[in-house]
Amino acid sequence: MMKLRYAWAVALSALQLTAAAQLNNVIDEVVWIVGDAAIFRSDVEKVRQQMPRVTGNPYCTIPENLALQKLFLHQAKIDSIDVPAETVNRYVEMYINEWVQTAGSKEKLEEYRGMTLSQIREETFDMVHDNQVMSEVRKSLTKDIKVTPAEVRHFFKDIPEDSLPLIPTQVEVELLAEHPKVRQEEVDRVKGLLRDYTEQINSGTQSFSVLARMYSDDTESARQGGEMDYMSKMELDPAFANVAWSLTDPKKVSKIVESQFGYHIIQLVDKRGDKLKLRHILKRVHVDDQDVEAGLQRLDSIAMDIQEGKFTFEDAASILSDDKDSRNNRGLMFNVTQDPATGERIRTSRFRMADLPTEIARVVEGMEVGEISKPFQMLDKTGKTQCTVVKLKSRIPAHSASIAEDFQILRQIVHDRRAEEFIQKWIREKQRSTYVRINPDWQNCEFQYPGWVKE
Repeated sequence: MMKLRYAWAVALSALQLTAAAQLNNVIDEVVWIVGDAAIFRSDVEKVRQQMPRVTGNPYCTIPENLALQKLFLHQAKIDSIDVPAETVNRYVEMYINEWVQTAGSKEKLEEYRGMTLSQIREETFDMVHDNQVMSEVRKSLTKDIKVTPAEVRHFFKDIPEDSLPLIPTQVEVELLAEHPKVRQEEVDRVKGLLRDYTEQINSGTQSFSVLARMYSDDTESARQGGEMDYMSKMELDPAFANVAWSLTDPKKVSKIVESQFGYHIIQLVDKRGDKLKLRHILKRVHVDDQDVEAGLQRLDSIAMDIQEGKFTFEDAASILSDDKDSRNNRGLMFNVTQDPATGERIRTSRFRMADLPTEIARVVEGMEVGEISKPFQMLDKTGKTQCTVVKLKSRIPAHSASIAEDFQILRQIVHDRRAEEFIQKWIREKQRSTYVRINPDWQNCEFQYPGWVKE
């Protein structure tokens, strides 16, 4: 069966090349075949349009990347690896927001791409999904790589000091936050919308999925008609979970429930063991500009009292801050990462600037150690409006890595190098065992992995 697929792809490519020679106008053609998967010229052009900044010759780099993708996606099927739609959607929205900013507006982006925003989103979803699956396959292939402290010391002992990795600037930041109070009329407005959606669903006028796509403020699940992946009770907001786990009839719509993210109505889709598949519609409340301004003024007054020595920033954060994570640490923010050697979660107060929330990083960038910022507005991790003031506790300048100060970072470097060596070996083995045919016109390249072209 596999040989028939190869033969079909080769025959198709030959027919297209013959037609091209006759017409001298190639509309599309097979340029690579990897296993039983074909890569078309149009696939390459599509990536060029999506990712205009490509290193090297795009007609070499892009098809090779697509070929690598085919290898990883085939492995994903073997190992039953996939990624949740909501994870993909989060990256899709990030890309689209970046493209909109670059183009200047949604309309200009649509004009440049020759597609509606909905079509761009659909196309980008597939691209991001495949890239995320590749990432998960890489993690799966390298999950057993462990790095001991002795191996870290051995790896770096012979490296000259001026050749050690450069550790970027890190900061420790304390935070004091206030969520402006939402007016009752705004809460009533949002609940009224959700009651209207419930009536439409119960009367059969409209389906839950359609309303979720049209109106839910959870953009990740909205694309799937409000559907979320199977999740356990512990993975969800407690208030949301309590209502969700009380549902037994898939035709029923829950009462309105308030979570840390906003207000929801929920519908049961399926139950599998201790996990539920749900769909929901989220509506977030909007904070009035006057209430935001009042919150900023209150924080400004608190900051002045701190600077006058009436109390410390840490005491104020412990008592007054609405940010639960940092409040329990006397305002100190913590960055949670994963130890590459053990898989355990590492909790550190040090952040690279790129790891801080964008708004906080922008403010901290120009601050002196010990300085308290002016109050500013941002969105917290749940999407709520937050008035914020921060204090720069410390700044660790960029420096050459040392075992004593940067052991975890050095262990990550060793782990990453070992993992990359393993992946490169895996790719070379796959190249030898996988059927690959490249259109002769597309072979004149310096590929990252030379084994594509068989001698």
